Amino acid sequence: MLLTPGWEANSNEPQYAQLYAYLKKEIAEGKLPENTRLPSVRKLADLLGLSTTPVEMAYQQLLAEGFITSRPRSGYYVEHLPEPEAKPLASQSAAAAVIERPLLRDSRQYEYDFHMSRNDFSLFPYVEWRRLYNQTLVLEQQDDLFFGDPQGEPGLRKQIARYLHQYRGVDCSPNQVVVGSDQFGMLSLLSLILKPEYPQIAVENPGYLLFARTFTHHGFEVKPVPLEYDGIDIGELHRSGARLAVVSPSHQYPRGMIMPISKRLQLLDWAKTVDGYILEDDYDGEFRYHGRPIPSLQGLLPKANVIYMGSFAQVVAPALCIWYMVLPESLLDRYYALVSETLLEQSASRLHQRTLEAFMKKGLLEKHLRKMRSLYRKKHDESIRAVHEHFGDRAVLYGKDAGFHLLLRVDSPYTEQEMRELAIQAKVRISPASFTWIQPPAETHKEFFLGFAGIPLEKIEPGVRALAAAWLH
Repeated sequence: MLLTPGWEANSNEPQYAQLYAYLKKEIAEGKLPENTRLPSVRKLADLLGLSTTPVEMAYQQLLAEGFITSRPRSGYYVEHLPEPEAKPLASQSAAAAVIERPLLRDSRQYEYDFHMSRNDFSLFPYVEWRRLYNQTLVLEQQDDLFFGDPQGEPGLRKQIARYLHQYRGVDCSPNQVVVGSDQFGMLSLLSLILKPEYPQIAVENPGYLLFARTFTHHGFEVKPVPLEYDGIDIGELHRSGARLAVVSPSHQYPRGMIMPISKRLQLLDWAKTVDGYILEDDYDGEFRYHGRPIPSLQGLLPKANVIYMGSFAQVVAPALCIWYMVLPESLLDRYYALVSETLLEQSASRLHQRTLEAFMKKGLLEKHLRKMRSLYRKKHDESIRAVHEHFGDRAVLYGKDAGFHLLLRVDSPYTEQEMRELAIQAKVRISPASFTWIQPPAETHKEFFLGFAGIPLEKIEPGVRALAAAWLH
């Protein structure tokens, strides 16, 4: 393979990012066809006059997104991409078995707290947030204390659309953004919009139970679909008969796999074939620690049948109670009709919305995100190192390189319940992952959420050591 004259380095963006974007475009447009062998890292670096580091980073990002594959002792090859109708990439019931669930509000005090989704607030910009909030809460703006726009403050929706385009590759206008105070409320709105035409919904198994439970309570028939090594099983999705599906493609919950580009295109093709919709849960898409964040499914093809859902709970703080979804244009009329019929009012604090708008407009959100990603990367890497040191070959980690937790599979002589009790005795909070199954498989493993975001960095190693001592002896 020879590079065409379309790529040359400039100083506006990291070299690896430029090379990654160029190669991705060449593959998507078919200029680098399936099974094309890419030059070795060293050869391409020599050809372009670069060090090997940016070339290796570009290849690793393409590998993570499924554009290329690595063949042992052979090199990197271009993967097969399905042929959707729009070829170019856009620029920018299942009632569960009774399983004991973790203590969601555990009042015990732990020396080592590996909570599965807790934030670290040590770097929260208290001074800046307080100043912006005080500027919002002034006598001259008394109207801000009244109900705001049911869809969300226009200025905030504009900022969210810009942010999503820049950081998650989402293609939308502010008119497509809907703001709410919590995920259950947003899903309930969707249920009311979709139920008349789409009475069934497919969900990942295992997966995030809030989706399955919420849609069940709204009268949907929930169809659990198993996972493959790279995400939801598309064949089983077709066979389910559902025309709605919930997926978390950028970092599957709980198993952490990243859906490659080929399967993403198959999923989009499924939605078009059945005239249905995909609900994309992008709960922690901003937090990828090695390589660039994986772009959203929503922005992959123009006008895709995707409902995108995210929040500022992980990026800033859950206490803001600001969630959002991006509706396809084809669903906007149904949403506006529902607002009119129900006299719906906004559930998210208008003051928090206006403060967040100012926070984003001043560039403070991007600054805070960079700090948090750096901090969580250190904790992520330390967690992996500590598990390797203290568990050795008695444990396997899944879902690395992104998110707030690792999935820890342990070879232990104890039962799961015994392991939970032993962890408590060792003053360690850690939750089993068994509750995420809607339909448990015949054979299950002892797997636990090792949440690393909320625990202090210096406590990770002794906490993992305490777990190993409790579980392996």
